[in-house]
Amino acid sequence: MKKLIIIIILFCISASVFAQRQHVKHLTTFDDKPLHFGFTIAVNTLDFRLEHYRPIGENPDFVYKEWGNFDGHEITKFDTVQADIAQQVPGLTVGIVTSLRLGEYFNLRFLPGLSFGERRLVYNVPVYDVNSTSAEPLEYFSIKTTYIDLPLLIKYKSSRLNNQRPYLVAGPALRVDISKTGVEDLVRVKRGGLYFEAGVGWDSYLPFFRLSTELKMSLGLGNMLNDGPDGETQRQYYTTALQKLTSNVFTLSFHFE
Repeated sequence: MKKLIIIIILFCISASVFAQRQHVKHLTTFDDKPLHFGFTIAVNTLDFRLEHYRPIGENPDFVYKEWGNFDGHEITKFDTVQADIAQQVPGLTVGIVTSLRLGEYFNLRFLPGLSFGERRLVYNVPVYDVNSTSAEPLEYFSIKTTYIDLPLLIKYKSSRLNNQRPYLVAGPALRVDISKTGVEDLVRVKRGGLYFEAGVGWDSYLPFFRLSTELKMSLGLGNMLNDGPDGETQRQYYTTALQKLTSNVFTLSFHFE
């Protein structure tokens, strides 16, 4: 994500320098239209913010059960089982842009789309998953996600400088996970969640369309942790160790309008 931020900063600096050299304005009446449409292609990374029970016995739902001995001991109520994100995995977002003009500097934007991503959880104990065909512990537990994104954002634009125009966006978004979640999944996440989104962007007015480059952060507003596995074969403590799980999404978007 740091690399993406550096790319955006360099892009904005170069675009600003380029804008000062331009003399021919493109799409001079584009922003006067009451309604216009476009499409979006974006790169995303999905993240979790995790809070744990320390030790796991602080969770009243924790029940000790013998799962077989590994690494010298069982997981008891005095142990701390901790999860973390192994690495950021790039994903893909595609969507539609609908923009309503509210005034010279403001637009209301609805950007429905689909996001495909993955989160990889690692634990401080070996990860055994009954869904895996291997008897060896997993390197990480993968949570693959397909979101329906429904953001409704206010866009505040600065004054136009030749063919360039920086802007800010903010507003709520609803995300619904339509990927299949099995009852025996190691960690189960709720399907729907509300987010607050905020970002910065740069409009570039080209001869035939406007290209907007945008970096946006989406912060989950609720606990996304679902109940643990329903089956009797899956180890429960990978979920009962977690007290709260909130979802965050970072997106680098390219809007074509």
